[in-house]
Amino acid sequence: MLSINEPSWQAILDKSCHEPYYTNLIDQVLLAYASGKVYPDKNDIFKAFELCPFHQTKVVILGQDPYHGADQAHGLSFSVKKEGMMPPSLLNIFKEIKRDLGKEIPQEGSLVRWAEQGVLLLNAVLTVEAAQPGSHKHLGWERFTDQVIVHLSEKKENLIFLLWGAFAHRKKRLIDAEKHLILTSAHPSPLSCYRGFQGNGHFSQANYFLTKKGCQAIAW
Repeated sequence: MLSINEPSWQAILDKSCHEPYYTNLIDQVLLAYASGKVYPDKNDIFKAFELCPFHQTKVVILGQDPYHGADQAHGLSFSVKKEGMMPPSLLNIFKEIKRDLGKEIPQEGSLVRWAEQGVLLLNAVLTVEAAQPGSHKHLGWERFTDQVIVHLSEKKENLIFLLWGAFAHRKKRLIDAEKHLILTSAHPSPLSCYRGFQGNGHFSQANYFLTKKGCQAIAW
């Protein structure tokens, strides 16, 4: 059985992981790994949770599903392996950080350092078949990750949710806006970033909110 090994998330999600839908989901995912090429590596499916424990989570960045090319996906939304080519959406994220905070664009696209500071880089769907974007939608991952968002909303306070693009915007219904800061904009994809992602100022706004609440800012 594929499962989360990080103790704080295990405690939060134990009930979900014993529901029939989850057993069926994992059965389908394991079958896909056995019969073809699936990303990320099986050991990285729950990497976002392992690097960012529940009790340390301060910011949530929601993606859709993993990158479907080689040497990219490693379990963190928008992030790629150090050796992977930087995707256009991620480059646009770094460009906005440079515009917003004056930080230079890094040479590689791994966001592990964000995760280790309390940024949960959560894809709504945690697996994908090679060269087939969206291929694991409707297996049950969305139900699982929706439950993750609900737990975060209900059990924590003063989180920051960065929701980019129409897909992510639909998750607002799961979040208590009176307890948490929700920042929305267009997606950083080259097809839409000019509609409001560029110039959204989300990274400085997030850090201002964190410091106002007495928390350490993120070194974006």
